[in-house]
Amino acid sequence: MSSSQYQEEAFINSIIGEGTRFKGEFDLNGLLRIDGDFSGTVRTKGKVLVGSNGRAVCTIYGATVVVGGVIHGNIFATEKVILLSTGMMIGNILTPRLIIEEGVLFDGNCRIEEHQPAVEKNADGFENTGKLESEKENRTGADNNNGHRTAARQKGALISKQLSKSNQ
Repeated sequence: MSSSQYQEEAFINSIIGEGTRFKGEFDLNGLLRIDGDFSGTVRTKGKVLVGSNGRAVCTIYGATVVVGGVIHGNIFATEKVILLSTGMMIGNILTPRLIIEEGVLFDGNCRIEEHQPAVEKNADGFENTGKLESEKENRTGADNNNGHRTAARQKGALISKQLSKSNQ
């Protein structure tokens, strides 16, 4: 799967372009593509696509979320989350379906849940506990080796610092 497949499927009605920084809340209907730097919250009943050059420190509420770049935050999807091979996810995911391509860096927790209560309610519980309590909780990384997991965390911390500096 590649991000070009997702470009063709839906009309992109909002975009944060490469070289652009946006900070705040983004509420929309339809598809949002992030190719620049974003920090804040995204809410849509449509799709969110983070391109391979996109970097986001945010919480995303959407139907389908496709990650080809870097996300540091939480994702709450009502349909599915797709982590492309170029993607890096540091944070938690709550979704009924999860697709992870080979090569993804993922440091966080994932809960696969078919029927979700109200999204806002999930967000509060999700963020306050810091850990997901679920029978289907999964933890993955670049490898099961702790050295690779530590390297992924260090890389994520470095990217987060760069994002926060660029958003100031």
